[in-house]
Amino acid sequence: MTDLAWLTVAEAAELLRGRKLSPVEYARALIARVERHDGKLNAFLRFTPELALEDARRAEAEIARGAWRGPLHGVPYALKDIIDYAGLPTTAHSKILKDNVAAADAPVAAKLKAAGGVFMGKLATHEFAIGGPSFDLPWPPARNPWNRDHFCGGSSSGAGTATAAGFVPAAIGTDTGGSIRNPASMCGVAGMKPTYGLVSRRGVLPLAFSLDHVGPLTRTVRDNALVLDLIAGHDPLDPGSTSHAGEKCTAQLDRGVKGLRVGVIRHFYARDMQADPEMAAGIDAAAKKLAELGAKVSEIETAPLGEYIACNRTIMTSEAFAIHEQWLRERPQDYGTLARERLMSGAFVRAADYVNATRLRRKMADAFHALFSGIDLAVTASSMDPPCRIDDPKAVEHTYLRQARAAFNLTGGPALSVPVGFSKAGLPLAMQIVGKPFTEALVYRVAQAYEQATQWVARHPALPTAA
Repeated sequence: MTDLAWLTVAEAAELLRGRKLSPVEYARALIARVERHDGKLNAFLRFTPELALEDARRAEAEIARGAWRGPLHGVPYALKDIIDYAGLPTTAHSKILKDNVAAADAPVAAKLKAAGGVFMGKLATHEFAIGGPSFDLPWPPARNPWNRDHFCGGSSSGAGTATAAGFVPAAIGTDTGGSIRNPASMCGVAGMKPTYGLVSRRGVLPLAFSLDHVGPLTRTVRDNALVLDLIAGHDPLDPGSTSHAGEKCTAQLDRGVKGLRVGVIRHFYARDMQADPEMAAGIDAAAKKLAELGAKVSEIETAPLGEYIACNRTIMTSEAFAIHEQWLRERPQDYGTLARERLMSGAFVRAADYVNATRLRRKMADAFHALFSGIDLAVTASSMDPPCRIDDPKAVEHTYLRQARAAFNLTGGPALSVPVGFSKAGLPLAMQIVGKPFTEALVYRVAQAYEQATQWVARHPALPTAA
Protein backbone atom coordinates (compact mmCIF):
# COMPACT_ATOMS: atom_id res chain seq x y z
CA MET A 1 0.00 0.00 0.00
CA THR A 2 2.81 2.42 0.86
CA ASP A 3 4.49 1.90 -2.52
CA LEU A 4 1.23 2.47 -4.36
CA ALA A 5 0.54 5.62 -2.34
CA TRP A 6 3.73 7.23 -3.61
CA LEU A 7 3.46 6.24 -7.26
CA THR A 8 3.61 9.23 -9.56
CA VAL A 9 1.10 9.63 -12.36
CA ALA A 10 3.82 8.78 -14.87
CA GLU A 11 4.93 5.66 -12.96
CA ALA A 12 1.38 4.47 -12.43
CA ALA A 13 0.54 4.99 -16.11
CA GLU A 14 3.44 2.80 -17.17
CA LEU A 15 2.41 0.02 -14.78
CA LEU A 16 -1.27 0.25 -15.66
CA ARG A 17 -0.74 0.30 -19.41
CA GLY A 18 1.61 -2.70 -19.16
CA ARG A 19 -1.03 -4.48 -17.01
CA LYS A 20 1.49 -4.85 -14.18
CA LEU A 21 -0.91 -3.00 -11.88
CA SER A 22 -4.67 -3.31 -11.69
CA PRO A 23 -6.63 -0.03 -11.56
CA VAL A 24 -8.92 -1.69 -9.01
CA GLU A 25 -5.98 -2.74 -6.83
CA TYR A 26 -4.54 0.77 -7.07
CA ALA A 27 -7.85 2.42 -6.17
CA ARG A 28 -8.43 0.08 -3.23
CA ALA A 29 -4.98 0.84 -1.83
CA LEU A 30 -5.56 4.59 -1.91
CA ILE A 31 -9.11 4.22 -0.57
CA ALA A 32 -7.73 2.29 2.39
CA ARG A 33 -5.09 4.96 2.93
CA VAL A 34 -7.69 7.74 2.99
CA GLU A 35 -9.87 5.75 5.39
CA ARG A 36 -6.92 5.19 7.68
CA HIS A 37 -5.54 8.71 7.80
CA ASP A 38 -7.95 11.38 6.60
CA GLY A 39 -9.88 11.54 9.85
CA LYS A 40 -6.88 13.47 11.18
CA LEU A 41 -6.23 15.57 8.06
CA ASN A 42 -9.69 16.44 6.64
CA ALA A 43 -8.54 16.63 3.03
CA PHE A 44 -11.85 15.30 1.67
CA LEU A 45 -15.21 16.99 2.07
CA ARG A 46 -16.93 14.21 0.15
CA PHE A 47 -14.99 10.96 -0.23
CA THR A 48 -16.43 8.77 -3.02
CA PRO A 49 -14.91 5.26 -2.85
CA GLU A 50 -17.88 3.70 -4.66
CA LEU A 51 -17.43 6.03 -7.64
CA ALA A 52 -13.69 5.42 -7.55
CA LEU A 53 -14.13 1.64 -7.74
CA GLU A 54 -16.68 2.03 -10.53
CA ASP A 55 -14.21 4.15 -12.52
CA ALA A 56 -11.38 1.71 -11.74
CA ARG A 57 -13.37 -1.31 -12.95
CA ARG A 58 -14.23 0.51 -16.18
CA ALA A 59 -10.59 1.47 -16.68
CA GLU A 60 -9.45 -2.09 -16.03
CA ALA A 61 -11.84 -3.47 -18.65
CA GLU A 62 -10.76 -0.86 -21.21
CA ILE A 63 -7.06 -1.45 -20.64
CA ALA A 64 -7.59 -5.20 -20.92
CA ARG A 65 -9.00 -4.78 -24.43
CA GLY A 66 -6.27 -2.34 -25.46
CA ALA A 67 -8.35 0.84 -25.29
CA TRP A 68 -5.68 3.03 -23.69
CA ARG A 69 -6.80 6.63 -23.06
CA GLY A 70 -3.53 8.16 -21.91
CA PRO A 71 -1.48 8.87 -18.77
CA LEU A 72 -4.43 9.35 -16.38
CA HIS A 73 -6.21 6.16 -17.42
CA GLY A 74 -6.86 4.22 -14.22
CA VAL A 75 -5.12 6.87 -12.06
CA PRO A 76 -6.91 8.39 -9.02
CA TYR A 77 -7.54 12.14 -8.80
CA ALA A 78 -9.75 14.55 -6.80
CA LEU A 79 -11.32 18.00 -7.25
CA LYS A 80 -11.46 21.11 -5.08
CA ASP A 81 -15.07 21.49 -4.00
CA ILE A 82 -15.77 24.57 -6.04
CA ILE A 83 -15.57 22.50 -9.25
CA ASP A 84 -18.75 20.85 -10.54
CA TYR A 85 -18.95 17.08 -10.81
CA ALA A 86 -22.36 16.01 -12.09
CA GLY A 87 -24.64 14.53 -9.43
CA LEU A 88 -22.55 15.64 -6.44
CA PRO A 89 -22.87 18.79 -4.34
CA THR A 90 -20.52 21.68 -5.07
CA THR A 91 -20.49 23.25 -1.62
CA ALA A 92 -17.52 25.64 -1.64
CA HIS A 93 -17.11 24.42 1.97
CA SER A 94 -20.09 26.64 2.88
CA LYS A 95 -23.44 26.23 4.60
CA ILE A 96 -24.91 28.42 1.86
CA LEU A 97 -24.29 25.78 -0.83
CA LYS A 98 -24.43 22.55 1.17
CA ASP A 99 -27.31 21.26 -0.99
CA ASN A 100 -26.06 22.67 -4.32
CA VAL A 101 -25.98 19.55 -6.54
CA ALA A 102 -24.17 20.00 -9.86
CA ALA A 103 -26.31 19.30 -12.93
CA ALA A 104 -23.30 18.86 -15.24
CA ASP A 105 -19.56 18.40 -15.14
CA ALA A 106 -17.27 21.41 -15.33
CA PRO A 107 -15.17 21.06 -18.52
CA VAL A 108 -12.09 20.33 -16.40
CA ALA A 109 -13.95 17.45 -14.69
CA ALA A 110 -15.27 16.21 -18.04
CA LYS A 111 -11.74 16.12 -19.45
CA LEU A 112 -10.43 14.09 -16.53
CA LYS A 113 -13.34 11.66 -16.90
CA ALA A 114 -12.66 11.35 -20.63
CA ALA A 115 -9.00 10.65 -19.86
CA GLY A 116 -10.07 7.60 -17.81
CA GLY A 117 -9.24 9.05 -14.40
CA VAL A 118 -10.49 7.44 -11.20
CA PHE A 119 -12.48 10.01 -9.23
CA MET A 120 -11.85 9.86 -5.47
CA GLY A 121 -13.97 12.79 -4.29
CA LYS A 122 -14.33 16.48 -3.55
CA LEU A 123 -11.65 18.25 -1.52
CA ALA A 124 -11.72 20.79 1.29
CA THR A 125 -11.33 24.46 0.44
CA HIS A 126 -11.49 27.75 2.26
CA GLU A 127 -15.11 28.90 2.20
CA PHE A 128 -15.80 30.25 -1.29
CA ALA A 129 -12.04 30.09 -1.85
CA ILE A 130 -11.47 33.05 0.49
CA GLY A 131 -12.56 32.36 4.09
CA GLY A 132 -10.24 30.07 5.97
CA PRO A 133 -8.94 28.10 7.64
CA SER A 134 -12.26 28.30 9.48
CA PHE A 135 -13.59 26.32 12.41
CA ASP A 136 -17.17 27.67 12.24
CA LEU A 137 -18.25 25.87 9.04
CA PRO A 138 -20.18 22.60 8.51
CA TRP A 139 -16.87 20.78 7.87
CA PRO A 140 -13.45 21.16 9.53
CA PRO A 141 -10.48 22.69 7.71
CA ALA A 142 -7.80 20.55 6.10
CA ARG A 143 -4.52 20.16 7.96
CA ASN A 144 -0.89 19.86 6.98
CA PRO A 145 0.27 16.24 6.52
CA TRP A 146 3.81 17.13 7.62
CA ASN A 147 2.41 18.21 10.99
CA ARG A 148 -1.36 18.29 11.50
CA ASP A 149 -1.06 21.14 14.00
CA HIS A 150 0.14 23.36 11.17
CA PHE A 151 -1.56 25.23 8.33
CA CYS A 152 -1.68 23.48 4.95
CA GLY A 153 -2.27 26.68 2.97
CA GLY A 154 -5.31 27.61 0.93
CA SER A 155 -7.67 28.06 -0.53
CA SER A 156 -7.03 24.76 -2.36
CA SER A 157 -6.22 23.32 1.04
CA GLY A 158 -7.53 19.79 0.57
CA ALA A 159 -5.73 19.51 -2.76
CA GLY A 160 -2.38 20.29 -1.14
CA THR A 161 -3.02 17.90 1.73
CA ALA A 162 -4.33 15.05 -0.43
CA THR A 163 -1.41 15.06 -2.85
CA ALA A 164 1.27 15.44 -0.16
CA ALA A 165 -0.33 12.72 1.98
CA GLY A 166 -0.38 10.14 -0.82
CA PHE A 167 -4.17 10.05 -1.03
CA VAL A 168 -4.12 10.90 -4.75
CA PRO A 169 -1.23 11.59 -7.13
CA ALA A 170 -3.07 14.53 -8.69
CA ALA A 171 -5.68 17.10 -7.67
CA ILE A 172 -7.24 20.15 -9.29
CA GLY A 173 -7.35 23.48 -7.49
CA THR A 174 -8.01 27.14 -8.29
CA ASP A 175 -5.90 30.26 -7.86
CA THR A 176 -7.04 33.91 -7.60
CA GLY A 177 -4.32 35.36 -5.38
CA GLY A 178 -2.17 32.27 -4.86
CA SER A 179 -4.63 29.53 -3.88
CA ILE A 180 -2.90 26.70 -5.77
CA ARG A 181 0.64 27.81 -5.00
CA ASN A 182 0.02 28.48 -1.29
CA PRO A 183 -0.96 24.90 -0.39
CA ALA A 184 1.70 23.58 -2.78
CA SER A 185 4.28 25.66 -0.89
CA MET A 186 2.98 24.66 2.54
CA CYS A 187 2.64 20.95 1.71
CA GLY A 188 5.80 20.42 -0.33
CA VAL A 189 4.25 19.60 -3.71
CA ALA A 190 4.16 21.16 -7.17
CA GLY A 191 1.33 23.58 -7.88
CA MET A 192 0.80 25.43 -11.16
CA LYS A 193 -1.18 28.58 -11.83
CA PRO A 194 -1.20 28.41 -15.61
CA THR A 195 -1.59 31.29 -18.02
CA TYR A 196 -4.91 33.08 -17.57
CA GLY A 197 -7.54 31.43 -19.75
CA LEU A 198 -5.50 28.32 -20.56
CA VAL A 199 -7.89 26.10 -18.55
CA SER A 200 -11.66 26.63 -18.65
CA ARG A 201 -13.27 28.09 -15.53
CA ARG A 202 -16.81 27.20 -16.58
CA GLY A 203 -18.51 25.10 -13.92
CA VAL A 204 -16.11 26.49 -11.30
CA LEU A 205 -17.55 28.81 -8.65
CA PRO A 206 -15.92 32.21 -9.24
CA LEU A 207 -14.11 34.37 -6.72
CA ALA A 208 -12.90 37.16 -9.03
CA PHE A 209 -13.57 36.71 -12.73
CA SER A 210 -10.53 38.57 -14.01
CA LEU A 211 -8.07 36.80 -11.67
CA ASP A 212 -9.38 33.21 -11.38
CA HIS A 213 -7.24 30.34 -12.71
CA VAL A 214 -7.67 26.54 -12.61
CA GLY A 215 -4.62 24.27 -12.35
CA PRO A 216 -3.08 21.05 -11.03
CA LEU A 217 -1.31 20.04 -7.83
CA THR A 218 0.90 16.95 -7.98
CA ARG A 219 3.91 15.55 -6.17
CA THR A 220 6.24 15.84 -9.18
CA VAL A 221 6.83 18.32 -11.97
CA ARG A 222 6.38 15.72 -14.72
CA ASP A 223 2.98 14.76 -13.33
CA ASN A 224 1.97 18.40 -13.17
CA ALA A 225 2.82 18.91 -16.83
CA LEU A 226 0.97 15.72 -17.82
CA VAL A 227 -2.20 16.79 -16.01
CA LEU A 228 -2.11 20.36 -17.32
CA ASP A 229 -1.83 19.03 -20.87
CA LEU A 230 -5.03 17.05 -20.23
CA ILE A 231 -7.11 19.91 -18.83
CA ALA A 232 -5.89 22.82 -20.98
CA GLY A 233 -7.75 23.97 -24.06
CA HIS A 234 -10.10 26.58 -25.47
CA ASP A 235 -13.68 26.73 -24.17
CA PRO A 236 -15.87 29.02 -26.29
CA LEU A 237 -18.40 29.20 -23.45
CA ASP A 238 -15.88 30.66 -20.99
CA PRO A 239 -15.44 34.35 -21.90
CA GLY A 240 -11.97 34.37 -20.35
CA SER A 241 -10.76 31.31 -22.26
CA THR A 242 -7.91 31.67 -24.73
CA SER A 243 -7.64 30.01 -28.13
CA HIS A 244 -3.85 30.25 -28.02
CA ALA A 245 -2.36 26.87 -28.93
CA GLY A 246 0.96 26.68 -27.13
CA GLU A 247 3.35 23.76 -27.17
CA LYS A 248 2.69 20.73 -25.01
CA CYS A 249 3.63 21.27 -21.38
CA THR A 250 5.79 18.14 -21.49
CA ALA A 251 7.62 19.20 -24.67
CA GLN A 252 10.83 20.46 -23.01
CA LEU A 253 10.87 18.50 -19.77
CA ASP A 254 14.21 16.75 -20.15
CA ARG A 255 16.24 19.42 -21.96
CA GLY A 256 17.95 20.82 -18.85
CA VAL A 257 18.70 24.47 -18.11
CA LYS A 258 22.11 25.00 -19.70
CA GLY A 259 22.24 28.44 -21.29
CA LEU A 260 18.84 29.59 -20.05
CA ARG A 261 18.68 33.09 -18.54
CA VAL A 262 17.08 33.05 -15.09
CA GLY A 263 16.22 36.30 -13.33
CA VAL A 264 15.94 36.18 -9.53
CA ILE A 265 13.40 38.65 -8.10
CA ARG A 266 15.25 38.74 -4.81
CA HIS A 267 13.97 42.11 -3.66
CA PHE A 268 10.51 40.57 -3.19
CA TYR A 269 11.78 38.45 -0.27
CA ALA A 270 14.93 40.31 0.81
CA ARG A 271 13.86 43.97 0.70
CA ASP A 272 10.13 44.44 0.00
CA MET A 273 9.42 41.81 2.64
CA GLN A 274 11.91 40.09 4.90
CA ALA A 275 11.38 36.38 4.40
CA ASP A 276 12.03 33.89 7.17
CA PRO A 277 15.79 33.17 7.08
CA GLU A 278 15.26 29.48 6.33
CA MET A 279 12.91 30.29 3.45
CA ALA A 280 15.26 32.90 1.99
CA ALA A 281 18.20 30.51 2.27
CA GLY A 282 16.24 27.78 0.51
CA ILE A 283 15.37 30.04 -2.43
CA ASP A 284 18.91 31.39 -2.70
CA ALA A 285 20.28 27.83 -2.65
CA ALA A 286 17.84 26.86 -5.40
CA ALA A 287 19.02 29.75 -7.58
CA LYS A 288 22.61 28.67 -6.97
CA LYS A 289 21.73 25.12 -7.96
CA LEU A 290 20.25 26.34 -11.25
CA ALA A 291 23.52 28.19 -11.90
CA GLU A 292 25.46 25.00 -11.16
CA LEU A 293 23.26 23.20 -13.69
CA GLY A 294 24.28 25.69 -16.36
CA ALA A 295 21.70 28.47 -16.22
CA LYS A 296 22.81 32.11 -16.41
CA VAL A 297 21.42 33.48 -13.14
CA SER A 298 21.20 37.16 -12.28
CA GLU A 299 19.10 39.42 -10.07
CA ILE A 300 16.38 41.52 -11.70
CA GLU A 301 14.18 44.40 -10.47
CA THR A 302 10.42 44.75 -10.89
CA ALA A 303 7.87 47.05 -9.29
CA PRO A 304 7.78 46.70 -5.48
CA LEU A 305 5.87 43.67 -4.25
CA GLY A 306 3.49 45.82 -2.22
CA GLU A 307 2.21 47.51 -5.38
CA TYR A 308 1.31 44.19 -6.95
CA ILE A 309 -0.42 42.99 -3.79
CA ALA A 310 -2.44 46.20 -3.34
CA CYS A 311 -3.58 46.15 -6.96
CA ASN A 312 -4.60 42.48 -6.75
CA ARG A 313 -6.46 43.05 -3.48
CA THR A 314 -8.44 46.00 -4.88
CA ILE A 315 -9.56 44.03 -7.93
CA MET A 316 -10.22 40.77 -6.09
CA THR A 317 -12.25 42.20 -3.22
CA SER A 318 -14.34 44.32 -5.60
CA GLU A 319 -15.17 41.45 -7.92
CA ALA A 320 -15.75 39.00 -5.04
CA PHE A 321 -18.18 41.36 -3.32
CA ALA A 322 -20.09 41.81 -6.58
CA ILE A 323 -20.52 38.04 -6.81
CA HIS A 324 -21.62 37.63 -3.18
CA GLU A 325 -23.56 40.86 -2.63
CA GLN A 326 -27.05 39.33 -2.65
CA TRP A 327 -26.15 36.49 -0.25
CA LEU A 328 -24.30 38.91 2.01
CA ARG A 329 -27.44 41.04 2.24
CA GLU A 330 -29.88 38.14 2.66
CA ARG A 331 -27.88 35.45 4.51
CA PRO A 332 -24.84 37.01 6.18
CA GLN A 333 -25.22 34.71 9.19
CA ASP A 334 -24.70 31.64 6.98
CA TYR A 335 -21.12 32.60 6.11
CA GLY A 336 -18.24 31.75 8.37
CA THR A 337 -16.68 34.74 10.08
CA LEU A 338 -13.53 34.86 7.95
CA ALA A 339 -15.34 34.65 4.60
CA ARG A 340 -17.90 37.26 5.64
CA GLU A 341 -15.23 39.71 6.79
CA ARG A 342 -13.02 39.25 3.75
CA LEU A 343 -15.90 39.49 1.28
CA MET A 344 -17.45 42.52 2.99
CA SER A 345 -14.23 44.49 2.56
CA GLY A 346 -15.11 44.78 -1.12
CA ALA A 347 -18.16 46.86 -0.25
CA PHE A 348 -15.87 49.72 0.71
CA VAL A 349 -13.84 49.87 -2.51
CA ARG A 350 -14.88 52.83 -4.65
CA ALA A 351 -15.70 52.28 -8.32
CA ALA A 352 -12.93 54.75 -9.21
CA ASP A 353 -10.41 52.70 -7.22
CA TYR A 354 -11.45 49.52 -9.01
CA VAL A 355 -11.17 51.15 -12.45
CA ASN A 356 -7.80 52.66 -11.61
CA ALA A 357 -6.58 49.29 -10.32
CA THR A 358 -7.54 47.58 -13.59
CA ARG A 359 -5.67 50.28 -15.54
CA LEU A 360 -2.63 49.95 -13.27
CA ARG A 361 -2.77 46.18 -13.69
CA ARG A 362 -2.25 46.47 -17.45
CA LYS A 363 0.72 48.80 -16.99
CA MET A 364 2.31 46.53 -14.38
CA ALA A 365 1.78 43.42 -16.50
CA ASP A 366 3.29 45.07 -19.57
CA ALA A 367 6.29 46.27 -17.57
CA PHE A 368 6.81 42.82 -16.07
CA HIS A 369 6.55 41.03 -19.42
CA ALA A 370 9.07 43.50 -20.91
CA LEU A 371 11.68 42.03 -18.54
CA PHE A 372 11.59 38.82 -20.61
CA SER A 373 13.56 40.53 -23.37
CA GLY A 374 16.57 39.91 -21.15
CA ILE A 375 15.61 36.68 -19.36
CA ASP A 376 13.85 33.43 -20.17
CA LEU A 377 12.05 33.13 -16.84
CA ALA A 378 12.17 34.32 -13.24
CA VAL A 379 12.34 32.77 -9.79
CA THR A 380 11.29 34.24 -6.47
CA ALA A 381 9.54 33.42 -3.21
CA SER A 382 6.07 31.93 -2.95
CA SER A 383 5.44 32.07 0.81
CA MET A 384 7.71 34.19 3.00
CA ASP A 385 7.42 31.78 5.93
CA PRO A 386 7.17 28.06 6.62
CA PRO A 387 3.71 26.80 7.69
CA CYS A 388 2.45 28.31 10.96
CA ARG A 389 0.17 26.66 13.49
CA ILE A 390 -3.38 26.30 12.24
CA ASP A 391 -4.89 27.21 15.62
CA ASP A 392 -3.17 30.63 15.72
CA PRO A 393 -5.47 32.99 13.75
CA LYS A 394 -3.08 35.94 13.99
CA ALA A 395 -0.22 33.88 12.60
CA VAL A 396 -2.41 32.56 9.77
CA GLU A 397 -3.56 36.07 8.83
CA HIS A 398 0.06 37.24 8.98
CA THR A 399 1.05 34.38 6.67
CA TYR A 400 -1.54 35.43 4.10
CA LEU A 401 -0.08 38.91 3.94
CA ARG A 402 3.45 37.60 3.48
CA GLN A 403 3.58 36.11 0.02
CA ALA A 404 4.69 36.89 -3.54
CA ARG A 405 2.00 34.99 -5.42
CA ALA A 406 -0.68 37.62 -6.09
CA ALA A 407 1.70 39.50 -8.40
CA PHE A 408 1.38 36.78 -11.02
CA ASN A 409 -2.40 36.63 -10.95
CA LEU A 410 -2.11 40.23 -12.12
CA THR A 411 0.47 39.55 -14.82
CA GLY A 412 -1.39 36.44 -15.97
CA GLY A 413 1.55 34.24 -16.93
CA PRO A 414 2.41 30.80 -15.55
CA ALA A 415 3.71 30.53 -11.99
CA LEU A 416 4.74 27.20 -10.50
CA SER A 417 5.51 26.54 -6.83
CA VAL A 418 8.06 23.78 -6.20
CA PRO A 419 9.74 22.52 -3.00
CA VAL A 420 13.24 23.78 -2.14
CA GLY A 421 13.77 21.80 1.07
CA PHE A 422 12.56 21.71 4.64
CA SER A 423 12.89 23.87 7.71
CA LYS A 424 14.68 22.64 10.83
CA ALA A 425 11.20 21.80 12.14
CA GLY A 426 10.63 19.50 9.15
CA LEU A 427 8.15 21.77 7.35
CA PRO A 428 8.29 22.47 3.60
CA LEU A 429 10.05 25.41 1.96
CA ALA A 430 9.29 26.53 -1.60
CA MET A 431 9.98 28.92 -4.46
CA GLN A 432 8.10 30.08 -7.55
CA ILE A 433 9.24 29.71 -11.14
CA VAL A 434 7.52 32.31 -13.32
CA GLY A 435 7.23 32.77 -17.09
CA LYS A 436 5.63 35.09 -19.59
CA PRO A 437 2.21 33.95 -20.89
CA PHE A 438 2.05 30.55 -22.60
CA THR A 439 5.55 29.43 -21.59
CA GLU A 440 4.40 26.60 -19.32
CA ALA A 441 6.71 24.15 -21.11
CA LEU A 442 9.76 26.30 -20.30
CA VAL A 443 8.70 26.73 -16.66
CA TYR A 444 8.28 22.98 -16.30
CA ARG A 445 11.65 22.39 -18.00
CA VAL A 446 13.49 24.43 -15.37
CA ALA A 447 11.46 22.94 -12.52
CA GLN A 448 12.16 19.42 -13.76
CA ALA A 449 15.92 20.03 -13.91
CA TYR A 450 15.89 21.43 -10.37
CA GLU A 451 13.70 18.61 -9.03
CA GLN A 452 15.93 15.94 -10.56
CA ALA A 453 19.06 17.58 -9.13
CA THR A 454 17.70 17.84 -5.58
CA GLN A 455 15.09 15.10 -5.13
CA TRP A 456 13.13 16.84 -2.37
CA VAL A 457 10.10 14.97 -3.73
CA ALA A 458 11.52 11.68 -2.49
CA ARG A 459 10.74 12.71 1.09
CA HIS A 460 7.24 11.92 2.38
CA PRO A 461 5.33 12.78 5.57
CA ALA A 462 4.59 10.25 8.31
CA LEU A 463 0.83 10.49 8.66
CA PRO A 464 -1.26 10.37 11.83
CA THR A 465 -3.76 7.53 11.99
CA ALA A 466 -7.45 8.32 12.38
CA ALA A 467 -9.00 7.09 15.62
